[in-house]
Amino acid sequence: MKRMKTLRVVALALIAGPLAAWLATAAYAQNFGLLQGTVLDTTGKPYPDVTLTIKNADTNKSSDVKTDAKGHYSLAGVSGGTYNIDVKVNNQVIYQAGVKITGGTSPTFDINLKELMGANAEAEKKRNEAEQQFKELKGHIDAGLAAIDTMKAAQAQLASTPKDQQAPIQAKITESGSTAVTELSAAQALMKDTDPNRAIVLSRLGEAYESMGKWQEAADTYQKSIAMKPDVAANYNNLGNDLAKLGKVDDARAAYQKYVDLNPTDAALAWRNFGIVLYQANRMKEAIDPLQKATTLDPKNPQAWYLLGVALVNTMEFKTEGDKITPVMQPGTLEAYQKAIELDPNGPIGAQAKDGLAQLQAMGLGIDTKVGKAPAPPAKGKK
Repeated sequence: MKRMKTLRVVALALIAGPLAAWLATAAYAQNFGLLQGTVLDTTGKPYPDVTLTIKNADTNKSSDVKTDAKGHYSLAGVSGGTYNIDVKVNNQVIYQAGVKITGGTSPTFDINLKELMGANAEAEKKRNEAEQQFKELKGHIDAGLAAIDTMKAAQAQLASTPKDQQAPIQAKITESGSTAVTELSAAQALMKDTDPNRAIVLSRLGEAYESMGKWQEAADTYQKSIAMKPDVAANYNNLGNDLAKLGKVDDARAAYQKYVDLNPTDAALAWRNFGIVLYQANRMKEAIDPLQKATTLDPKNPQAWYLLGVALVNTMEFKTEGDKITPVMQPGTLEAYQKAIELDPNGPIGAQAKDGLAQLQAMGLGIDTKVGKAPAPPAKGKK
């Protein structure tokens, strides 16, 4: 009986050994798979005799396989992981790809060079088109900004040139403004609606329209820029200038107020600008309020005081008693002139204010019942 038990133990051991080895081999094999596929050339036909170097990115182990006459390749014993594949012809890499493989699977990874090269060619075409468009866009913007610089230089020259010599300078301003409009409009046509630089170009285009006296076009352009970037204070100041020149006083006032809200430190400048534009448009009554605001915020600016004095003089009333016409001055008229003289006693603004006082004195004596046309004020400030 003991002999039989021993034989059974030996038999079981003989069976268990090969079984364990087989199970281990089967488990090991489950972690590996077969990678295969077909390579097609740039005409879409099978690409024979192409070498594929397949490298495991984690282990750096690589294997080379070649395609057969039908362009087919296969590599057995591939474990799970990420692989880099180099496609070589005559030892030259013509294409590179990557593939992630799950252990124990047999994925198919085809490479169609016709489709791939076509996609690359299309991508390259789009890239070249984008580069050309950017180059063209930059050219228009640079030309437009250069024209604006020329225009501003001519405007500065115009301010110090006698009137009988201003014609060629004014022509230069108009020509430069026209060039700026043409170039910046062309830039706008090339830009996407969502391009953040579009708002900046629109602002400069507004300047160009202003140089040509096209106030409505300038206002429309600034409003487009504001719609894109509503927090740029300078656009509201410039929009206010243009709307005031168009006689849209309420809209202009709203634009200046928005400028003041965004840039309160320059509130005096904004209201002074508003007053100057209304003054230049001979809208004296409407100029009083913004000029009063400007002098309150900045009581040391002689220009604002002088313009306020002129606006008050030009809105005074007259009463007739028999043959005598007596002026009825607006409150603050004399004070405005006197403040301008005090702040600029020896300058051009002070001199103009003294002339204004002399006219008032003459009127008060009944010598002169007419108020002369107010002299043009200095150019307004612009942000």
